[in-house]
Amino acid sequence: MQSPWQKGTVENTNNRIRKYLLRKTDPTAITDRYLASICDRLNATPRKYLGYRTPAEVFREKLMEAMQSGE
Repeated sequence: MQSPWQKGTVENTNNRIRKYLLRKTDPTAITDRYLASICDRLNATPRKYLGYRTPAEVFREKLMEAMQSGE
């Protein structure tokens, strides 16, 4: 990893994902629908480092800012 300051975030995300996908889970048995539901749950979870906003909220804000500035 070239950015050691990101390690905490990566480990935190891995732990969150492990709640839904155990290590022994067969990857071929996972449906796209189930993966999408995991993503939805993760993106709807408020995060302390985002000021207790969800990643989806922050993404939406940044997207709107970019659209308004014409980027």
